[in-house]
Amino acid sequence: MAKEIERKFLVKSDSWRQLAQGSVYRQGYISTQKAATVRVRIADNRGYLTIKGRSEKYTRAEFEYVIPVADAQEMLDTLCDRPLIEKVRYKIDWAGLTWEIDEFDGANKGLIIAEVELSDKQQQIELPDWIGEEVSDDPRYFNSNLAKVPFSQW
Repeated sequence: MAKEIERKFLVKSDSWRQLAQGSVYRQGYISTQKAATVRVRIADNRGYLTIKGRSEKYTRAEFEYVIPVADAQEMLDTLCDRPLIEKVRYKIDWAGLTWEIDEFDGANKGLIIAEVELSDKQQQIELPDWIGEEVSDDPRYFNSNLAKVPFSQW
């Protein structure tokens, strides 16, 4: 079974911007139940269908499949809850790990979150100077919840 171990942080400065270029992401949720979420995404002209299990201390089951972009677009247009998640994702290599910085647009404009995937939930990490408060345990920052209660409504 595929497992995702991920920690999330708020971003406190713009010093990371010089380190990466971004890719536009557009995603939506077909289902956001407690036991599992089903997400459709278009990123860099590729479609994806992702199923994620319940999050337990930074870890959850994750299954992701490439799908035709036309199918992904149709699902985003007809099956996904609103609002859709719109963001630009930047990837930065730092101290042996790849950080993903999501700068949200649309209903979540103004929110910037950095995520890092780990190989073990006990793995020690070196935090870049642009990293702020950790929000891994705050469900408001899950993308599936940002689709239900956007940052602009907090």
